[in-house]
Amino acid sequence: MGLHKVFKIIALILGIVGVAFFVNLLVTGNDTITETGEGVDGFMYLTYAILALIVFVVLLFVLKGIFAGNIKKTLFVLLGFVAIIAISYGLASGVETPLKDGGMLSASGSKWVGTGLYAFYIMALLAIAAMVWTGVSKLINR
Repeated sequence: MGLHKVFKIIALILGIVGVAFFVNLLVTGNDTITETGEGVDGFMYLTYAILALIVFVVLLFVLKGIFAGNIKKTLFVLLGFVAIIAISYGLASGVETPLKDGGMLSASGSKWVGTGLYAFYIMALLAIAAMVWTGVSKLINR
């Protein structure tokens, strides 16, 4: 049996289970769900199962691709990603921040949030630059 068929069967089973949980939520009613949270557990377990399945499949194909392909190129890209995270961490500042619920976000947590934002901005700029570079090089080579 091909891998595509296995994934189709798993997706069908998870879809049927999801529909069953959804019908259960509809039958339970909005007031009961809001007051007691009854019926939400099934969706949570389904979500955890799907997340675990996705992480497993991604890791499987990443490892397969690394060992089948050019490991030097893979390590170079991984080093570039680590460099972007290191630069972002250096640019970020950490300040204790009050949260809406009354808690406090630590300085370290604030610094990591800033790191994520800076990393996103850097990678977005790199993606835009790559698209512009590709477009310009196609225009020049014609």
